[in-house]
Amino acid sequence: MTEIAVGAPAPDFTLTTDSGEVLSLAGCRGRKLVLYFYPKAGTSGCTVEAHDFNRLKPDFDAAGTLVVGVSPDPDKALAKFRAKEGLTFPLAGNEDHAMLEAYGVWAEKSMYGKKYMGVERTTVLIDAEGKVARLWPKVKVAGHAEEVLAAARAL
Repeated sequence: MTEIAVGAPAPDFTLTTDSGEVLSLAGCRGRKLVLYFYPKAGTSGCTVEAHDFNRLKPDFDAAGTLVVGVSPDPDKALAKFRAKEGLTFPLAGNEDHAMLEAYGVWAEKSMYGKKYMGVERTTVLIDAEGKVARLWPKVKVAGHAEEVLAAARAL
């Protein structure tokens, strides 16, 4: 599994969002970027986390920070999730897991004694120059979006 580090250049990526737009690290230069990685659209923890980031979107916008949710879900599932939950920020899927692996979030997990590969809930704050400014591995959802907002404001 790839490890990323604070202060290092963020791994490059190009993804398609749920609305069909192309999103790339290079295209985000000049503004801060929050990539929050989550396991699966529509599950309880992922829905709570999405609502928390969505509620704070105006504050992230005021801090010059784009928020993007990234999961291994197909674009169609992401578009359905975004519409159902009324989310106002983009979601991006990475079905081939290349970007998830580059960011070190595609990992072996275990549930009920069964091992499987999946997304380790993680958030990465990237500065306007494309460097990793903060990293939150193994995120606990409660209060997390507020913590990320505070870090974005402090950059």
